[in-house]
Amino acid sequence: MRNRLIIATISLLALAGCSPGSLGSSDEDGKLTLTFLVDNSAESLKPAEALAAGFTAKNPDITVDVESRPQGSEGDNIIKTRLATGDMTDVFQYNSGSLFQALAPGQNLAPVTDQAFAGDLDENFKATVSADGQLYGVPFNASMGGAILYNRKVYAQLGLTVPKTWAEFMSNNAQLKAANIAPVIQTYQDTWTSQLFVLADFHNVSAAEPAFAADYTANKTKYATSPAALKGFTHLQEVHDAGYLNSDFASAKMVDGLAQLASGKGAHYPILTSVVTSLAADHADTIGDIGLFALPGDDAAKNGLTVWASAGVYIPKSTEGAKRDAARQFLAYIASPEGCAAFAQAGPPSGPYMVKGCTLPADTPQAIKDMQPYIDAPGGSSLALEFLSPIKGPALEQITVEVGSGIRPAADGAALYDQDVKKQAQQLGLPGW
Repeated sequence: MRNRLIIATISLLALAGCSPGSLGSSDEDGKLTLTFLVDNSAESLKPAEALAAGFTAKNPDITVDVESRPQGSEGDNIIKTRLATGDMTDVFQYNSGSLFQALAPGQNLAPVTDQAFAGDLDENFKATVSADGQLYGVPFNASMGGAILYNRKVYAQLGLTVPKTWAEFMSNNAQLKAANIAPVIQTYQDTWTSQLFVLADFHNVSAAEPAFAADYTANKTKYATSPAALKGFTHLQEVHDAGYLNSDFASAKMVDGLAQLASGKGAHYPILTSVVTSLAADHADTIGDIGLFALPGDDAAKNGLTVWASAGVYIPKSTEGAKRDAARQFLAYIASPEGCAAFAQAGPPSGPYMVKGCTLPADTPQAIKDMQPYIDAPGGSSLALEFLSPIKGPALEQITVEVGSGIRPAADGAALYDQDVKKQAQQLGLPGW
């Protein structure tokens, strides 16, 4: 009896040391439950709940419970802490790109390189959730573009064609100004919107200088010394100096800019396509008048779209056994046309989905549909710099407001930004800084 008690005690202790995932635990009714952590924004919670419902309907023996966390730095700290302590949910949503790399994926995440769905993912996206030759995530919702939204009705009235070079763009602006229409809308009261002439130009930068991202990270090139990268700041100065901005550019907010674009009082708005959701909601009667084109560069043959990859969905290493198998099933569902349909059910996409076989809904706004040809064309799109380099200085939006307002010359703004990123690179401990 004493020996049996000792064996039973050892067995209980061993079981206590195992995680629920490693045991493949199930609920009392025989169902297995996955926990799914996302940030607490409506843009994340609604799709997550739609995915959970759709997956459970297809897999009735698995339930997905959606949990939420704060956004911003507080949420980042929660993610890192829970990964470090082995207390992460079974599946979680988080950024792709440089912030994903900061999670030490090889140490904390379960790779999905060998899963069948890996071959269905967009190559741009795969680059943002891979490390040391391993793939770790699937896309959470659609991509996003940095581009110029334009009023198609105004273009038709003036007989303008979509420009592919900066010279063609400035020619269109001259004709718009002559017609008493604000050529370029800027909304500097919302300072983040001032960055797009710089950030959305990165496809043109990388087309002219393919090694820019790597050299920039290694401190071998700078915005002030790279002819291609400097152009983003120069373009900001040029549209201001030519008098092509809306008269209230200094005080206008994003909602004001969208209203001017929708009404035809302004013709061009350099912005992220995430705003199209607001545009469709607030200006449903004119949303069909709005189109999109990539930021023009110097070479029409190389003109293309700068893309912001979606966030990713990942499996932590602490998810084991039957739960890891179920988690992989869940990721396979997310990276499928059915998963894309669940995203579409939760809200209009901000860009094309980053999964092969997924198509945009028929009622998708034209501006988003205009992104698809860039995505489909070989070499027609590139990732934004922030997905290829961990360096992005915090003062960029203040600097671009100054350059775009005529307060600071373009060359000085670029040089100031180079100083700004130096501080961050040194904080990150990057070699060469």
